[in-house]
Amino acid sequence: MAPFSKKLTAWSCRRARALPWRGVRDPYRIWISEIMLQQTQAATVIPYYRRFLKRFPSLKALSRAKPQSVLKVWEGLGYYTRARNLHRAALEIQNQGGGRFPRTATDWEKLPGVGRYTAAAIAAIAYNEGAAALDANARRILARVYAYRRVMRDVRSQKELSVLYQRARGSAAPGAFFQALMDLGQLVCLPRRPLCAECPISASCLSFKRGLQNQLPLRKRPVSIPHFDVTAALILRNGKALIARRPEGKLLGGLWEFPGGKLERGESLPACLRREIKEELGVTVVVREKILVVKHAFSHFRITLHVFRCDSLRGTPKPIGAAAVRWVCIRDLGQFPMGRADRIVAGKLTVAPRHRK
Repeated sequence: MAPFSKKLTAWSCRRARALPWRGVRDPYRIWISEIMLQQTQAATVIPYYRRFLKRFPSLKALSRAKPQSVLKVWEGLGYYTRARNLHRAALEIQNQGGGRFPRTATDWEKLPGVGRYTAAAIAAIAYNEGAAALDANARRILARVYAYRRVMRDVRSQKELSVLYQRARGSAAPGAFFQALMDLGQLVCLPRRPLCAECPISASCLSFKRGLQNQLPLRKRPVSIPHFDVTAALILRNGKALIARRPEGKLLGGLWEFPGGKLERGESLPACLRREIKEELGVTVVVREKILVVKHAFSHFRITLHVFRCDSLRGTPKPIGAAAVRWVCIRDLGQFPMGRADRIVAGKLTVAPRHRK
């Protein structure tokens, strides 16, 4: 089958999405956009991308920033390891690379948070390097065009799809081809019910010719998503709330939260909260009424956060199971980076002064 890149890139020139990182060759901006686009839709990324570049317009600005400042600007975008890795990589490029960005996918992949796909995407857009950039969009399109019938998550399938990627690209410019694939995957070759009548390469698509477009790519059986009940303590004193910073290296590491933790089997919610506060901060609390319930979904599990008002604090809070602990004025909670669920709690607190003591 001949490469379909000419038709695809011509279509993309007419239909390309108006994205703030399009038409950019600055590796810093391309790198920021590709990290933000990991597991996140472009429409969600746009305001964060603009805000991030306003706050950190250059590699030097990012490398000089405090980790908490980076997390605060990232707040709400999720997958916070990306923000921590961005900052670590910026320090590495600035301090060890003399402020010079890598030019090849192989060298990009050596940086924290930059995997094979992201490295190939950055190198393709910034430097027109031709490494195969295989994300979900590219894999789906290639599987349909070539009627590829393997589940696409093992080493063998990755190698085979890389060969198909290069066959499809032909002599097209790597950056233009990569971005055209992204456009096709987002606008036409959708995961469910692809819009084949609008597809510029349907004449080259074996799945379309054979009526297989709704059956390919092959997918693994869906895995049930676990659910956990989690408790949090709202401990107030003289207009201040007690918050703790999560340890680095853990989920939501570096972010601040209302202290608490996961319910264990056979445990009541109040008992869970008393135990968690004792283990995390070394103090004893009396658990009062439940004041809020927040449901939140992460990538691989869901939680229901049960927030209780607590008082009669005995002992001085210490960061035993936390990175830090602090009493913060309620009006200042917005200055501390938090995950989405804790930010909801903080927002409710600032508009509900009746809970203050």
